[in-house]
Order: sequence, then C-alpha cells, then structure tokens
Amino acid sequence: MKVTKKLIIAATALPMIFATTSVFAYGGKGGDNQRGKNDGFDKSLIRQLDLTDEQKEQLSDLREANRTEMQADRQANREARQAEMKAQHAAVQDLVLAADFDQDKAEQLAKSMVEKQAERRVQKLAKQHEMMSILTDEQKEQLKELQAERMEEMSERMEKRKGKNK
Repeated sequence: MKVTKKLIIAATALPMIFATTSVFAYGGKGGDNQRGKNDGFDKSLIRQLDLTDEQKEQLSDLREANRTEMQADRQANREARQAEMKAQHAAVQDLVLAADFDQDKAEQLAKSMVEKQAERRVQKLAKQHEMMSILTDEQKEQLKELQAERMEEMSERMEKRKGKNK
C-alpha cells in the first residue's frame, strides 16, 4: 500500500517538477523579459536613477552583447539542448513508470537538474554584477532603497489580496 502511494505521488509530482524546471532552465514563455525586466533587474527602477548618457550607453551595450551571446549560444546548442531534454524526459519516464520507485535514481536526477540550474543562475548573477558595476555607489544605494520600497508595496498588495480571499 505504501509503495503504491509513493509511486502514485512520484508519478504525478515528478513530471510536473521536472517540466517546470525545464521551462525555467530554458527560458520558458517570456522568461525574465516580461513586465519591464531585463537581465534580472527591473528597468523601471533603473530609469528612476539619474544615469549619465555614458552609463546608459554602457548598459545598452552590455544588454546587446548579452543578447547576441545568448542568441548565438541558443543557435549553436539547439540540437544538444533538445537531445538533453529528451534524455532527461526519458529518465523521468523510466523512473516513474518503473515497477519499483528508485529513490537513489530520483535523487541523482533531481541533483543533476539542480546543478544545471545553479550553473545558469551563477552565470546570470555574474552578468547582473557586471551591469550593476556601471552604477556609482550613490546610485547603488538609491537602487537598494527603490527595491526595498517596491518590496514593501508588493507585500502590502499581497496582504490585501490575502484579506479579500478569506
């Protein structure tokens, strides 16, 4: 009975988890560029800083270089990414459709997915750091304050929604 429950849970949860991870790993629908976001930060906040023309140009150049690099990488590695996704999907299917659930295989598969996602996240953070290094110390402080204000506004909105749903 316990094994059956575990198998059912694994059969339903793992594909969703892996599919979600794959969507985020490969940019998903819209990726980070929705709602004014670009390169991991909100452009509307950057616009509120008093950037010099030189800083604006540097940010623009970095964005364009990153975009070009990503497009070239996407084109060059399309077949490899597709093969990797198919292999990953096959591994998930083998795992969830097996007669017995193999905890070790599931953990190994999940760890490899997390490692790849962590690598991509580190690369993204490095690019964000490079872009933020263009700002002066005063602009960085101002950005922190703007981000804190934005977070507070979001928290208040979430609390209001929470109150409405009760």
